[in-house]
Amino acid sequence: MAKILDSILLLALPASGKSEVRRYLARLSPEASRDDFHMGPTVQLDDFPYVHMMRRIDDELAALGKPRLFFHAPDRPFQDTRDWGTLIHLLNEDYDDLLACRVSKPASAARLLLERIEQAWRKTGAPPRLAALDDATRSALAEKLEAEAGKMLEEKHRGYPESLEGKTLVFEFARGGPQGSTMPLPAPLGYRYSLALLDPRILEKSTILYVWVTPEESRRKNEARTDPNDPGSILHHGVPIEVMLNDYGCDDMDWLEKTSSKPGTVAVEARGKTWHLPVARFDNRVDKTTFIRSDPKTWKKEQIDAVHAGLKGALDRLMELSASR
Repeated sequence: MAKILDSILLLALPASGKSEVRRYLARLSPEASRDDFHMGPTVQLDDFPYVHMMRRIDDELAALGKPRLFFHAPDRPFQDTRDWGTLIHLLNEDYDDLLACRVSKPASAARLLLERIEQAWRKTGAPPRLAALDDATRSALAEKLEAEAGKMLEEKHRGYPESLEGKTLVFEFARGGPQGSTMPLPAPLGYRYSLALLDPRILEKSTILYVWVTPEESRRKNEARTDPNDPGSILHHGVPIEVMLNDYGCDDMDWLEKTSSKPGTVAVEARGKTWHLPVARFDNRVDKTTFIRSDPKTWKKEQIDAVHAGLKGALDRLMELSASR
């Protein structure tokens, strides 16, 4: 059997094309995925649903006359940037649940979600937040969020394969810092901070596929994809402009690659150890992926050929680098 990539960290600025790449990969035949991209059928983990639910919690708190806990306002950034770590700890837990095929059957999916977010937040060293709410407020939140949290939990369980053998795990997240920042970005901003929090079992096996766009192109594509009627959508959610400028005005991927002691890798230092993760770029500075959001029946051959060739070149590079890991 041909060797496949075990785990891929799909990283980039918002709206760069990450989710479109995931959609394209999911439509490939097993043979094309294996032979052209060195990938098995994908199993996908993403931190965006948690960001969406944090905003939903804030909205319901505001409706109850309570202060928002996560964001300064619906269209503004995190109040406390340690929440970038909260999101990674939630991804780590999803990964652990996936390995164990752990199915939760809580009395309330919303209460479970609130507890998980709080526990992940506390792992960053932060003080109680959701746990500091009074019982009546927590009960009201759970009631308002139960349907969405239940759907989210069902989707998580439905994503468990019978076996991970022959599969490729794809982890998607975006990190960055304010426009005009100098490098290195200070913790808890940027990829350096978030990568170091990943479960060592992820770091041992992962490579990085970086979807390369400029911050200006990221903002253009973010505006173009935004559907205000579908804020929880992976493909169509929009990021507020203040967030784009202050959280994603730049990122540190180029700096991480250039300063790594091993060419072709990003060095992740954590827990007294250094992991060198192979990294390759899919160049999407000239947009190759927006068409993927449309009905596949409308996709043109030249569009498919361009995205396929670009991804193949990047994934060939990742396989080459992985072989010498």
